[in-house]
Amino acid sequence: MSFGQGGPYGPPPQGPYGSRDPQGQTPDWAALADASAQRARRRRWMLIGGGALATAAVAAIVATAVVSMNGDSGDRGGDKNASDLPAPPDLPSESADPEPSFSDAVPLPPPNPKDFISTEDKDTAPLSADTLFPGSKLTMGDRVYAKGPTNRTTNCAGATQGALGSILAANTCDQVIRATYTRGGTAVTVGVAVFSTETQALKAKKEASGGLASLSGSGVPTFCRGGTICRKTTNSVGRYVYFTVGGFTNGKNVVKGDQDVFDTGDDVAEFTFLQIRRRGEAQASAAATAPVDE
Repeated sequence: MSFGQGGPYGPPPQGPYGSRDPQGQTPDWAALADASAQRARRRRWMLIGGGALATAAVAAIVATAVVSMNGDSGDRGGDKNASDLPAPPDLPSESADPEPSFSDAVPLPPPNPKDFISTEDKDTAPLSADTLFPGSKLTMGDRVYAKGPTNRTTNCAGATQGALGSILAANTCDQVIRATYTRGGTAVTVGVAVFSTETQALKAKKEASGGLASLSGSGVPTFCRGGTICRKTTNSVGRYVYFTVGGFTNGKNVVKGDQDVFDTGDDVAEFTFLQIRRRGEAQASAAATAPVDE
């Protein structure tokens, strides 16, 4: 029985790789490879073309945005002239008040207190036992000393013992002012020898020998006389040389361990120095505030 060309199964099937004859022959693999390569090339060009179009579209959008922004900037004032800008605030005009003026003169330095106690030409304040040793007692820290007799003399040698008198006279001593202070059984006499200049005072201090004569009276017994051993000091400031002689009112000799005698002598000497220094400070202050003669 005949069923036409191809037999009972119809025409030979067409697969994805081409035709296959009914005898089972091998497909044309070269033709199939060319067809696959053509399809791959078409897909690649389609992808490249699509990417290029997308890139061009993005670039166009960006360019449009930039142009738009530049246009807005110009509208906000890019084309304005300097005359169209806001004016700065008005500056204040010069004040009608006169400016302060300053003197070109260099101010003089304040007077030196030591200058006023170094020469009699400037040391003109009143000088006496009361100005040097005021009051009825002396307080130094927790120690209080009673003031005894005082004395002022232009006979400098008469206020001394031993060689000191001639030394003072040789250096033209003007006067000696003395005062005695007591505390318990100790007593100290301080004497201030006054000279015309500091140079004379320094020379007398350097040459000093012998000592000051103690001053008794007004309830203070004689002390540091007749060969009794006492403590003596010498110092100076400006045109003043000050001496002390201290010991016991009962006539006992002074030894190194007698601290009360040393404390009394040191306190009285320090007080004397401070009084002379205050004298210079007072005169310097008065000179600084005195009106200037025109």
